[in-house]
Amino acid sequence: GDQESLRPYLALGGVRNISLNLSISNAGDDAYDTNIFFNFSRELYFIKMWQKEEKGISCELAEPDFLRCSVGFPFMRAQTTYHLAVIFDTSRLSGENDTLRFRVSAQSANPEHDSKLADNTLELSIPLVHEVDTTITGTVTPASFIYGNSMDPARFVQLDDMECSFQPLNLTFQVINNGPSRLPAATVDVRIPNRLVGSGADMLHVLESQVGEQYRGNCTSHNNPMPCTVPQDRESIFHTIFAFFTKSGRRVLDCDRPGRSCLMITCAIGSLSKEESASVDMRILLNTELLKRDSSSVIQLVSRAGVRVDPVAVEVPSGLPEDVSVVFEALHNQEPRGYVVGWIIAISLLVGILIFLLLAVLLWKMGFFRRRYKEIIEAEKSRKDSDESWDWVQRSQ
Repeated sequence: GDQESLRPYLALGGVRNISLNLSISNAGDDAYDTNIFFNFSRELYFIKMWQKEEKGISCELAEPDFLRCSVGFPFMRAQTTYHLAVIFDTSRLSGENDTLRFRVSAQSANPEHDSKLADNTLELSIPLVHEVDTTITGTVTPASFIYGNSMDPARFVQLDDMECSFQPLNLTFQVINNGPSRLPAATVDVRIPNRLVGSGADMLHVLESQVGEQYRGNCTSHNNPMPCTVPQDRESIFHTIFAFFTKSGRRVLDCDRPGRSCLMITCAIGSLSKEESASVDMRILLNTELLKRDSSSVIQLVSRAGVRVDPVAVEVPSGLPEDVSVVFEALHNQEPRGYVVGWIIAISLLVGILIFLLLAVLLWKMGFFRRRYKEIIEAEKSRKDSDESWDWVQRSQ
């Protein structure tokens, strides 16, 4: 066949034919009218018989599932062994049965003792497996978005009777079956970071998750009963201002990290032929009100998806990866809220006044304001008067 002999099974669709290699021996006298009979599945198609040496073996198909081969007609000589191979087409195997079975029996017109009939019958079987090489790819749009208190609300989505601003996210995953067999069914598991902190509120709301209509699939996920959670401002204004000035760095929310709370979405996919793909589309809303309370300037959400094949299928060893990760980023616009600006201005003025007063006190302590200006003025006046008197004496002489 076309499959590696090391595989302990037959890959449906990946092997076009199978060969039964047999040896028949006659340990007694010449055997007259010796025949080999093959019983096999009706899904197989007999192609031909091949003999290692020309021994007068011929085969004919008596029924769609019954083959008769005559060996050495009219008789099979004593103490001889014949080798032959019977080749069948396996392209029509459906895989409804998990094992392909053959029953081979040999008999001749010569009488044979009952104790020696056990080795005249042979049962052969090989497991049937859907061998596949599945992989999954993913995209998210938009790849990044900007949020903040000064952002135009029209850029976001508002739900009825909810004050939150939501950022829409569209995730698309493609499950690809690279064969060689048909994939009976598969399951896609998607994990999306759902909380900033372990005990916080859920920030995702799933609007829709579906599998392409032609693939007869469906998705299940846990709905968020409270999609619009607005954190209460319990922090002091000084803490808010400090958080603004220290708002830097990157926070990574990754579902592969232990203890991370993630939204789980599971999608079942129907049968996929070789080289066929199925799409899984998700429309999700992200509550930006929760992001505004975080102290990071960039929040990176790493979502992961993996594909699991039906138990009757087997993944090709060392094949393509069966998981994928997609990343989208929330970027803070670094603009503070209005009252924060006011407080920053007020505190700046207060600090400036305090610094001015401190400098004034220091100068006063250093005696800057204690100089004897009256004595200096009188001394200066006396000096001028004496200079004028001296000038008059000189002129009178």
